[in-house]
This record gives sequence, structure tokens and C-alpha cells, in this order.
Amino acid sequence: MNSSPTPPIPLTPPTDASAFDAPAWDIPALVIGAGPAGLMAAEVLQAQGHLVHVCDAMPSVGRKFLLAGKGGLNISHAEPATIFASRYGARSGVIAPMLEDFNAEALRKWVQDLGLDTFVGSSGRIFPTDMKSAPLLRAWLHRLRHPATGHPVVLHMRHRWTGWDAAQRWIFSTPGGPVSVQARAVVLALGGASWARLGSDGAWVSQLQGGGVDVAPLLPSNCGFDVVGGWSPFFAQHFAGQPLKTVALELPAAPGVTPDGAPWRRKGEMVATATGVEGSLVYAASALLRDALRRDGHAGFLLDLLPDLSAQRVRAEISHPRGGRSLASHLKSRLRLDGIKSALLHEVVPKSVFNDAAALAAAIKALPIRLAGARPLDEAISSAGGVRFEALSPQLMTRLPGVFCAGEMLDWEAPTGGYLLHACLATGRQAGQGASSFLTRATPQ
Repeated sequence: MNSSPTPPIPLTPPTDASAFDAPAWDIPALVIGAGPAGLMAAEVLQAQGHLVHVCDAMPSVGRKFLLAGKGGLNISHAEPATIFASRYGARSGVIAPMLEDFNAEALRKWVQDLGLDTFVGSSGRIFPTDMKSAPLLRAWLHRLRHPATGHPVVLHMRHRWTGWDAAQRWIFSTPGGPVSVQARAVVLALGGASWARLGSDGAWVSQLQGGGVDVAPLLPSNCGFDVVGGWSPFFAQHFAGQPLKTVALELPAAPGVTPDGAPWRRKGEMVATATGVEGSLVYAASALLRDALRRDGHAGFLLDLLPDLSAQRVRAEISHPRGGRSLASHLKSRLRLDGIKSALLHEVVPKSVFNDAAALAAAIKALPIRLAGARPLDEAISSAGGVRFEALSPQLMTRLPGVFCAGEMLDWEAPTGGYLLHACLATGRQAGQGASSFLTRATPQ
């Protein structure tokens, strides 16, 4: 791919989808990817008076966005800006300015302008009032298609980008056959590589690398893990899918385990799977666990089954005379330790531990869970890696003139809790602004 600017192209922009029946066409602004980042880039370009065409490989827009909102659409978080930015880890410095430019209040105002209200939950998370993604997406698409002023955004579904031709035109596979496209500015918002059935398959990695764009390997993020040796058939059969409520996950202090070498500990909830663990608490630690597995070949964590009780209190309750009761009944009565927590304790520790009050108390407060590996990338909620920020301008333009990147295909990751969607929208806005500025500079006066 030649990095030198292409000469101005006489614009013959199509005015509706039927123009795409032609085998080749010229347009001013092209967005590839109709998820939140792509639609936000299209909205910014549209607001600046540009005619925008959006292509997506799927039959309809925002498929992963709609799925993410089925259990309650978390759009952002109301915590202070410095804490919010820190959730992006090593990329917080480069993400922070975009979050400041489109902060939580601006995002809430944007949702309100679509005709929907938002609220801040008890955890600080921000949701639309109806908690759903479909109404927001419908209102958004209506505004894109029927703007108060300017050109409607034109959506083209089942248009899969497959690369470039010899003339550096963008090639799409469509139901009507291949189409070649010349565009003055292009925003790529192709997603990561999780949930491929919803459109994010990572096929763009090799294509961009072939164009000289520096891409970090895509890795699972906010993912589950398999345990070493797997669970016993009994545990897998009876407890897979059950939640472990009110537990604490801890990574002991060790160089390289956490950014500052200090212990990492968080209280929450997780879920046992047929082969390991997943859930919000595991997702929160997933980047640290994944990186430890890649670096050291092994990883694990300590699970506190009773985080609200001290180790001394747990040992005292275990040591309390139990008369003729079984140990299982005693633990249930004194510590309310039963069900999946009791089963996991029996699954992990040797039988001899149950005859030693001190050892049993220690196991309850720090149950070692050894991990064999992360679950496959396609199962992860999101992905890490992608186009490196070092290969982009501050406006998110690649080394290919007029080609910008946004959303999850960029090299960043964040936990669940509104951080993923907010950064997709913020980077989409940044890329849209960059593309608009590029168009303004490139258009002959």
C-alpha cells in the first residue's frame, strides 16, 4: 500500500443504496463497521456536512451492541474522571483526552438528545432509563437517516471489506458481487475478534498489516479461564453455571503480576463453568491473569469464600464444639458455608485439611485456584490488542492517508461496567473529527 497522498478524485457521490449496484463508485466519506464506534464517526462526519456511506458485513447494524444490552445497557460510569481513565490501564494516557472531550455528562446529554433519559445506579454505573439497547439504537438510526440538516447517512449491509485492488480502491464482497470503492476519507471501525458470529472476526488484522499498519496481536479480554486438570465430573455436573456470591479474588504481591507489584484484591461474584470460572470478578482480573499465563506459563488466584469474616473469626467458628453434627452441618450452621462454596472447598483441598481447624480456616480464606489457560478469544466479551496508538496520529489516522481507526480494533482494553462502550463512542468521535478535518483540507476550494 503506497503511503503517498492520492490525487483529488472527481466526486460522483451516489445518493441512495441503488447506486451501489454499479461495480465501482466514488464517495467522499466511507465508514466500515456499523457498531457504536462506526456510527458515532458517521454522525460526526454527517454533522460537518459530509455525505457518509456506512458498510457492514452483517445483515443489520449494531449486533454486538444489541446483545450487550440484553441484560441492561451500561453506557458509562459516574466515577471521577481520573479514576475512570485509570480503568484503561497502560492506555489510560492516550484514551484520557478522548474521554475528556466526550465525558460521561456529554454522553448522557447525547442520549437525552436522542429522546431517552439516563440514570446513575447504586454502583455508579450509568444506564438508559429502560435499561435496553434497542430503543437507543432505533432512535440513533432514525436521526442518522433523517437529519434536521445535511445528508442522510446511507447504510449498506452485507458489504464485507476484503482488501484493496491494484488501484488502491477498497473492495467489498456484496450479495450482488464485488464492488470497488474510492473514498477520500475512510474510518475503520471493524471491532476486535470476540463474538465472530456478530461480525467482529478480526479478519482485518492481516489486511492492515499488509498495508503497513502496526497491529498488536488480538487477545481475549474480560474472559473466563479453565482450571488445571478441569473439575471433577461430580462438580461439573452439579455446580457448573452456579454463582459464587460474595467472594473475594486476590492475586498475591509479585513483580509483574500487578502494575505496581502490590496485591490485587476485589470482592464480588463469579460463576463456575464446566471447565473453570468466569463472571464479573474473573473478568476484572482477566488481563492480569492472561498476561501471567502468557509470561510465566502458569497463573492462579486465591479465593476468599467468606470475605466479610476475619481469618480469626472463621477459625473460631470451626473450632466451636459441634457435638454430634457432621462437619458439613457445622460449617453451614456456624459459617453459612454450604452449596457451591462447600463443594468447591472439597474439590480443591485434600481431605486431611478438614481434620485441621487452622488449615481449614486458611483454605476457606485463601482457596488456591490454579488456571490452565484463558477461554478462546471468540468467547471473550472483548479483545485486547489491535492497531497500536504509536502507529496513529492524535486524530487516529494511520500511515495510510485519510484512513482512520476507531473502537475495539484499537490497542486498548478495559473492564466491563460502561468503560468499553464509552471508549468505543469516544474514539469513534475522535476518528470522525479527524476524517472530517482531512476531508476539509483535501477538498479543492
